[in-house]
Amino acid sequence: MLVLLAGIFVVHIATVIMLFVCTIANVWVVSNVGNASVGLWKNCTNTFCSENLSYASEDALKTVQAFMILSIIFSAISLLVFVFQLFTMEKGNRFFLSGATMLVCWLCVLVGVSIYTNRYANSYGTNYQWQYHHGYSYILAWICFCFSFIIGILYLVLRKK
Repeated sequence: MLVLLAGIFVVHIATVIMLFVCTIANVWVVSNVGNASVGLWKNCTNTFCSENLSYASEDALKTVQAFMILSIIFSAISLLVFVFQLFTMEKGNRFFLSGATMLVCWLCVLVGVSIYTNRYANSYGTNYQWQYHHGYSYILAWICFCFSFIIGILYLVLRKK
């Protein structure tokens, strides 16, 4: 049981870190032609990053930014609640609160990345046209989607022994 708790704790910490990285890094769409990338916050070319995204004023991008930030907040809250419940909860009880909070994080990641996929993953608003691929931030966001769902379900199923 201790190994399972430690494993879940490590995966949860890794998920929080990956959520930070994928939200902050500007590598959601990468050009195949040059050394350029576009993220949620900036447009980077070679070593120069500018904050003038051509679609920065669109509500869809602001929604993606908001939901990715919310996912970080809910994931961190879930981690703190898990640690709190680990030391204060009676034996035999389930980690409902930490599981529910992690599933809210999962929903935030789902909404944010789905909107980005629908609106911007096909190089909309960039000059890349057909010569692009998804960057590591985009891929990390989908990995966090999977991890947050698994962790949330495990917390709901797990009992303190």
